[in-house]
Amino acid sequence: MKIAIPNKGSLSEGTINLFKDAGYLCQRYGRELIVSDPANDVDFVFLRPRDIAIYVGKGIIELGVTGRDLAIDSDSGVAELMELGFGKSTFRYAVPKNSDLTPDKFSGLRIATSYPTLLASDLKKRGVDASVVKLDGAVEISIQLGVADAIADVVESGSTLKEAGLMVVGEPLLESQAVLIARNAEAAEIPAVRKLIGRLRGILVARAYALIEYDIPKSVLETACAITPGIEAPTVSPLANPDWVAVKSMILRKEANIIMDKLQEAGARGVFVTGIDSCRI
Repeated sequence: MKIAIPNKGSLSEGTINLFKDAGYLCQRYGRELIVSDPANDVDFVFLRPRDIAIYVGKGIIELGVTGRDLAIDSDSGVAELMELGFGKSTFRYAVPKNSDLTPDKFSGLRIATSYPTLLASDLKKRGVDASVVKLDGAVEISIQLGVADAIADVVESGSTLKEAGLMVVGEPLLESQAVLIARNAEAAEIPAVRKLIGRLRGILVARAYALIEYDIPKSVLETACAITPGIEAPTVSPLANPDWVAVKSMILRKEANIIMDKLQEAGARGVFVTGIDSCRI
């Protein structure tokens, strides 16, 4: 099976780390275009993020990881199998600061973008007759250079737009992140793909959750279990002291400190939180 991976940028780093954690050999040590993982019968092909959906859509490569925005803009008709939780961004309109322009006032104007398909689709939905100026990069400077009147671009922190004297207007056209794609949704039923998705999902869940363990008096066990309900139910084990029990449960990692505070207030002792490398739920 061939899987396309972004060859550079944050999408590349995030993808490699995710697949490595899932037990796949995909690390490059130079400028290799293909890295083979014989143990999992997979070849990882390193391509430009913008080209990945095209190769997958034509059936040349079975799976790929790219941004949702790039996949949709390619107009290749690929299917999104799962979100991967990194590379998050929004696709937004931006205009000069202090401008009163809004997307519904773009008729007759020039809109610069590196995502012409996404932009043209949104303009059509709005019934706005504007000119699409396709650029390969540095879209934010196009207004200053007199190439465009407004832009449509991927926004992460928004700092680049501010530096260019721009501000976002209107609601996001698209919420994007890294996604696993295939030529069609039926690919998810192929055994090797199903195994891959299970592994990746296990890593993503493990990154979001942690394991908490603590001792609690039996008299407040019900309160403690309400604080840490776990996936199905917490694991409760007896202790040498018959009035106390040990509890083990999965919690959201981002809520760990708040949960520890609540358990301490409820009377818990010996509270420990540990990371999870991988899991299946």
